[in-house]
Amino acid sequence: MRAQDSATPTSAIAARSATATAAPQAPGPAPVSSPTRAAASLPAPAPARADSAGTAQAALGVLSFSFSFPATAWALTGFGPWTATGLRGLIAGVLAALCLAAARVPLPERRHWPGLLVVSAGCVLGFPLLTTLALRTSSTAHSAVVIGVLPLATAAVAAVRTRRSGTRPSRLFWGAALAGAAAVLGFTLLQSHGRPGIADLYLFAALLICAAGYAEGGRISRELPGWQVIGWAVVAALPVTALTTALALPAEPVEIGAKAVAGLAYTAAVSQFGGFVVWYRGMAAIGVPRASQLQLAQPLLTLTWSVLLLGEELPAAAPVTAVAVLLCIALTQRARA
Repeated sequence: MRAQDSATPTSAIAARSATATAAPQAPGPAPVSSPTRAAASLPAPAPARADSAGTAQAALGVLSFSFSFPATAWALTGFGPWTATGLRGLIAGVLAALCLAAARVPLPERRHWPGLLVVSAGCVLGFPLLTTLALRTSSTAHSAVVIGVLPLATAAVAAVRTRRSGTRPSRLFWGAALAGAAAVLGFTLLQSHGRPGIADLYLFAALLICAAGYAEGGRISRELPGWQVIGWAVVAALPVTALTTALALPAEPVEIGAKAVAGLAYTAAVSQFGGFVVWYRGMAAIGVPRASQLQLAQPLLTLTWSVLLLGEELPAAAPVTAVAVLLCIALTQRARA
C-alpha cells in the first residue's frame, strides 16, 4: 500500500509535466507574431497627419493674432478705445451671424452655452477692451508681455479644467513652458525698464480672462467646429458690443483715416473671428497645452510687425530671445502629457 501510494504522486506529476509540455502544441488561437506586434506599435498615419495639420492651424492662428496689437494701434488713430472695441465686436458678430445663417448651423446644445459665454466674456469683450485701453499709454512692444505669459496661463487653466480626467502635462512640458514664459517676460520687462504702470494692470487682467476663454474654447472645439465656437461667442456678445458702440460713438472723437479703417477691419474680421477659426481647430487637434505654447513666438512676431508697420525700433535682445523661445516651443511640442 505504501509503495502504491508513493507511486501515485510521481505518476501524477509526470502526467502534468507531459500535459504542460504538449499544451503549446494543442490547437487554439495562435500567439501574436512579432511582425504583428511591431505593426501594432507603429503610429497610425492618419493621427500623425491630423497632428501636423492641427499644429499648422494653431500656428496660423498665432500668426493672425500677432498683427492684432499693431492693427489696434492703427484703429486708435481714428477711434476711441471704447468705440474701437464696440465696433470690432459688432462687425465680427454680424459677420459670424451671416456665416452661421448661410451654413444653416443649428443652435448649440444647452450644455455648450456656459463655455461659449466664457469665450465671449474673455476673448470677445474683456481682452479686446483691456488691451485697447493699455495701448493708449503703452507701446506694442511692451504690451506684448501679455502674449508672453498667455500660453502658460492657458495651459494652467486647461490643466485645472481637466484635472479630474487624469490628463496632466508632464514635468518637461511645465519646465519648458516656464522657461519660455520667463524669457519673454524678461525681454518685455527689460524694454519697460521694470516699471509697471496702469497699462500693466490692464494687461494682467486681460491675461487672466483671455486664458480662460482660450482654454474653454479649445475644450468646446472638440465637440463643435472651431469656427462655430467663436461664431456663437461673438454673436452672444452682440447685445453688449452694439450697446457699447451706440454709447461710445457720440462720446469719443472719430477721425476716419486709411490706417484707422484698416486697423479696425483687421481686428474685426481676423483678430476677432477668422484667426480664432484656425486657432480653435488647432487646439482641438493637438490639445490646449501644446497649442498654447506656440503663442510663445507671438510677442516676437508682434515686435517685428511693430517695426515694419509702426516704425518702432527692434531691441537688440530680440534674436537671443527668439532662439530661447523657439527651443522652448520645440520642447513643449515633444513633451507628452
